[in-house]
Amino acid sequence: MKKFLSLIVALVLVSAALAGCSTGNGGSGKEASKKGVTTITFWAAPNPTQQAYWKEMADQFTKEHPNIKIKVSPMKESPTSEASIQAAIAGHNAPTMSENINRSFAAELAQSKAIVPLDQSGWDDVVKARKMDNTIKGWTFSDGHQYVAPLYSNAMLFAWRIDILKKLGYNEPPKTYSEMLDVAKKLKAKYPEKYIWAKADLVDPTAWKRWFDFFMLYHAASNGNNFISGNKWVADDQAGVKVLKLMADLQKQHALLTKKAKDPFETGVGIFSDLGPWTFTMWKDKYPEMQLNKTFVLSTPPVPDDLKSDHAYTFADTKGLVIYAQATKAQQKAALQFMKWVFSHPENDLKLMEKTSLLPARDDLSTNEQFTSYFDKHPELKPYAAEIPYAIPAIDNPKYNDIQTQIGQQAFNPVVQGKIDPQKGWEAMKKAIEGELK
Repeated sequence: MKKFLSLIVALVLVSAALAGCSTGNGGSGKEASKKGVTTITFWAAPNPTQQAYWKEMADQFTKEHPNIKIKVSPMKESPTSEASIQAAIAGHNAPTMSENINRSFAAELAQSKAIVPLDQSGWDDVVKARKMDNTIKGWTFSDGHQYVAPLYSNAMLFAWRIDILKKLGYNEPPKTYSEMLDVAKKLKAKYPEKYIWAKADLVDPTAWKRWFDFFMLYHAASNGNNFISGNKWVADDQAGVKVLKLMADLQKQHALLTKKAKDPFETGVGIFSDLGPWTFTMWKDKYPEMQLNKTFVLSTPPVPDDLKSDHAYTFADTKGLVIYAQATKAQQKAALQFMKWVFSHPENDLKLMEKTSLLPARDDLSTNEQFTSYFDKHPELKPYAAEIPYAIPAIDNPKYNDIQTQIGQQAFNPVVQGKIDPQKGWEAMKKAIEGELK
């Protein structure tokens, strides 16, 4: 699929070159500045709730800043939103700014100089105003610049079936690898037909699936250490091998189900699962019996027994805002001004949650009194909010798709299947990834 998308972009580039395209939506277009008014275009994610949110933000901002006009429209998602952005850039029709950009895709855009650094005059004020001092640390790129303003952060957690754990004699979920393996032993003895982790994705090499198994465990085991920094391998080898050994040990205990099963966690076939905050809307109608602290509990990833840490890290499923280089300097300045305005008012983040159920990337989301009423209504989301400062976004490398595919093919998948020793799997994966980085 990636090669197919690259071919599409390449063809668009050739067409643009032959046609001598002029600047479109976001660049030095005809509407960039009329009678002292700067017009900018904003592409919202292809989601009606996010489009409605940004339309409201744009309207409110324009009332206070009549010299800036903001046109909000949804980005196309055919074949993907990333491909539509690349095609727009190639055709010189990029917007002034957009949301829906993860850190890995931003690295690809930054490498081609399609987006501009945000760490200009006033950026530190934005970080302080939105209380992102800790959250923003994981977003700095290897060249020292900041290209994405994090909008929301789904700090991924694991869920445990506490009702089943209590039948095994546990009143809380395991926190360490040895505790988890002890649970596995007792589970298989009492309920041979049940598993710790029932998930077919564990043996699927598709790149993005590693965000919700390997990277969650790795970030916890390495105490938040990076995996790749730019074009350099910086992974904690010992932590990585421990993650693979945990999976190997679970496999040896027959505690992993890698065949497809319908809703295995909800039905109790598996008692442990990665869980995103988007799950609860579906559960409300389909599985109303799934109740926090009654049927299930939320937990940070388990960690190696010898890890000394006050808090476990995890992976952040998160996206943010970027400003495109095709925009004029006046448009870029106006876009940054709009971004600052949105992030400087906590009430805007409250509206983001109310309209979209996305959790703003703020250090104080779980402690700020302005958000208390929201979490009183949605207590299942508060653990996710508390984990945001310890959630690591995707790697900043344009070859992220190839790199993450190698993690699955060379190490994670075969270890889960019992086909390779964890140490050998890690070494094969490291060699393959270092080859990708050259």
